[in-house]
Amino acid sequence: MLFLLFVTLSELLGAAKRVNVNIQDADGLSPLHHAALSGNKEMISLLLEAQAAVDIKDHKGMRPLHYAAWQGKTEPMKMLLKAGSSVNGQSDEGQIPLHLSAQHGHYDGSEMLLQHQSNPCISDTAGKTPLDLACEFGRVGVVQLLLSSNMCAAMLEPKPSDPNGVSPLHLAAKNGHIEVIRLLIQAGIDINRQSESGTALHQAALCGKTEVVRLLLDVIRNTLSQTALDIVNQFTTTQASREIKQLLRDASAAMQVRALKDYCNNYDLTSLNIKAGDIITV
Repeated sequence: MLFLLFVTLSELLGAAKRVNVNIQDADGLSPLHHAALSGNKEMISLLLEAQAAVDIKDHKGMRPLHYAAWQGKTEPMKMLLKAGSSVNGQSDEGQIPLHLSAQHGHYDGSEMLLQHQSNPCISDTAGKTPLDLACEFGRVGVVQLLLSSNMCAAMLEPKPSDPNGVSPLHLAAKNGHIEVIRLLIQAGIDINRQSESGTALHQAALCGKTEVVRLLLDVIRNTLSQTALDIVNQFTTTQASREIKQLLRDASAAMQVRALKDYCNNYDLTSLNIKAGDIITV
């Protein structure tokens, strides 16, 4: 079907007939949308030469560049960007092409968009940035890429537009993406940041992500223990300080939490199955 469309367009355009290259189907997709979605470079070139609108929108406000980014088609993306496509143009759901590229883990496409000044701090209508989506779906490579950008600090701060306070760490914790969580912690994200549902630790516990709970508790334990030990080391060298140090170590090695509600996950054999009121030692 696509080949026939290409041949038909080639013949008509070659014959210098008047063709509406921006004609749209029932979903609002133009020939350029379809070409970008399929990654057909020859058709994209032909359509652009015929003055196809590079930023034409479908019924969802999606431009051809959105579809190329969604599919990770770097060469078509490069052609559309060179033709002047808006790298930060938002769909009706507020997504820029980088949202789609990041969500689907397309490292090369995401890197190209960033090189063309894509803004990773833009939030969609759900309040999520490209980093949020990469963390939510466990796209480790793209998370590394975004965290290495010069906007990293801003992306790790609470977003004024998001009253729920959900952070990339909450999203990664909910879905059990350990490596993403490690990257976020190394980048300096606040693991105690609160959302309406609590901290990332609450989120991981509620969703039965045992390994995430262990990791976050280790970080909390080490942070608290190290801070207290630093204070003791700084101000005293007495026998009492040595005893206090040992008490702090012992306390950090036997942390306990109390379950607030029943939880059982029959589909995840690694999850904690707990009842309200249970004491868990970690």
